[in-house]
Amino acid sequence: MSFADQVDRTLELLALTPGWHRLKELREDCDDETVAAIVEEAASFAEGVLAPLNAAGDRIGARVVDGRVKVPDGFADAFRQYAQAGWLGMDVPEKFGGQGVPLTLHAACTPLFERGCVALMMAAGSTRAAAHLLAEAADEVTASEWVPKLAAGEWAATICISEPEAGSDVGRLRTKAELRDGDWFVTGQKIWISFGDHDMADRIGHCLLARTNGEPGTRGISLFLVPNLIDGQSNGVSVDRIEEKMGLHGSPTCAMRFEGARGIMLGREGRGLPQLFTMIELMRLLTGCQGLGIASAAADIAEDYARERRQGGRPDQPPVPISSHPDVQRQLHDIRSSTEILRAAVLELATTMDIARQEPGSGLEDFTGWILPLIKNFGAAAGFETANAAIQVLGGVGYTRDWPLEQYLRDARIMTIYEGTTGMQALDFLTRRLWRDEGRGLALFLEKARDEIDAYIAEHPQASETVLAVLDGLELLSGRMTVLQSDPDAALYRADSYMRAAWAAVSAWMALRIAETRAVESLSAQFAFHSARCA
Repeated sequence: MSFADQVDRTLELLALTPGWHRLKELREDCDDETVAAIVEEAASFAEGVLAPLNAAGDRIGARVVDGRVKVPDGFADAFRQYAQAGWLGMDVPEKFGGQGVPLTLHAACTPLFERGCVALMMAAGSTRAAAHLLAEAADEVTASEWVPKLAAGEWAATICISEPEAGSDVGRLRTKAELRDGDWFVTGQKIWISFGDHDMADRIGHCLLARTNGEPGTRGISLFLVPNLIDGQSNGVSVDRIEEKMGLHGSPTCAMRFEGARGIMLGREGRGLPQLFTMIELMRLLTGCQGLGIASAAADIAEDYARERRQGGRPDQPPVPISSHPDVQRQLHDIRSSTEILRAAVLELATTMDIARQEPGSGLEDFTGWILPLIKNFGAAAGFETANAAIQVLGGVGYTRDWPLEQYLRDARIMTIYEGTTGMQALDFLTRRLWRDEGRGLALFLEKARDEIDAYIAEHPQASETVLAVLDGLELLSGRMTVLQSDPDAALYRADSYMRAAWAAVSAWMALRIAETRAVESLSAQFAFHSARCA
């Protein structure tokens, strides 16, 4: 199991990403030597500081002591080291104390950190995303006070959406904010709040949705920053309990209570949910990186074990490594190819997001909006599925706590649920990215993929033709799904299969890019299966 190997794979795939070459033309700080040095340093930090906490954090877990949450030993020190080394604020704007590096570099480093200790990185993820949100939406005084503190790890932040009666159906939330004498005061309960309380930072800011008027649905919802402390005194924020979970034991998932807590409105009143998407979108990309980090570790474990474990062969000869058995080779190929296809797709998304920021008006936001639900969901799924497949390679020992795979499996299971479930991502992908956006993101995907495949036809003619056929099939399928707007229930029933067909098409494109031609036929078959389910 090697962090260094993950660095090599990341840099190799970055070099194959067309958007990276364009980004290097647009930004002087994107030279290959600097980027390689930073990613290598990220691996060193992840392996030396974070990884030793992973198993212990899972075993000890977080707990409530005298009304406050205490995290596992070592977490607070590692969080401080992470921030002091500049990792927490690496892509935060320089004027707020960050380093302002491209998102691509963050996406290259983050799977290493997630591989090290995904539970602790839950706190870093929400804090970083909140820093970006406040830099964009907070008034100048609030942003100047909070963003540097968040980037430095002195303060931390959460995202507070769900309530006992309002999960994905955000329009039903009941938490209220009332304006009194020029200040907003928030009252209500929030649940499923990762690191809602902890002892790693001096102050915690909750990025919270609350109802400010009687408008129905999401129109009456505004966004607030609600600190747990004001001038060192409690601000009416308390933790009711932490959930007993299947995994991520080191990450306290809190039920929080707000009793007349003073808050600062972010953005315009009644526009809370759209404003919060600045944070949500970053956390959805992060979820894909979480799955990639776990998949990378699981793939390495399966390969290392298969080379070392000896079983079978001729009875008159010493046993052979199980990696020599054809069925094990098949399993290892499937594990590795799905992991590297995801890595290529994450880098494709990140580089395109960076270019879109550098070239406003390019229309690339339509493509990034189209592919983000796919990266979030299938990146998250890869963490669980790869850990599960790796356990199969190891056999019985993979099911024991002597190996980390069972923890990876438990930790990863939640990832297709939080930040928008698989079903919610599928509905968004169909109704927003295809119907509302009139297929603009899809059109950009097809254009980008077809243009790139032209360069592969000479070297990989059969695989290239197969991928082009998949792209044509997705275009036809999308047309049929567009017609189904006239029968919404029938369309929504098929939304999951449509999203899976799209991911098979993206994966086939990425497989061709990284010369995983053996995977192309399998992905073509997956596309055909999910396309047929849309019929």
